[in-house]
Amino acid sequence: MRDELSGLLLGELRDPRLREVLVSRIEVTDDLGFAKVYVRTLRGVATPSEEQSLVKALTGAAGFFRKELAPRMGLRTVPELRFAFDTGQDARQRVEELLEEIKREEK
Repeated sequence: MRDELSGLLLGELRDPRLREVLVSRIEVTDDLGFAKVYVRTLRGVATPSEEQSLVKALTGAAGFFRKELAPRMGLRTVPELRFAFDTGQDARQRVEELLEEIKREEK
């Protein structure tokens, strides 16, 4: 699902705001009713207003995504897509920077 959704974002959408969006991970509920799609920008860091704008645009296109994903994945129904901005990468990067800083100070 991640690969198909990424392909749709790169080639099928006309919304220029979504050209720099990539799907970082997807969490699907056990009953396959919902899929939480975590996204990031290619640039990395985004302002909170940019994050909101991207999630809003993706939510608006959720019906299109579901319609396109069903035949591509051979599914009768596709889980309801809920989008969220993935901030986990930023936190990991900050921890790595702090660890590097500690190493430099020890030397």
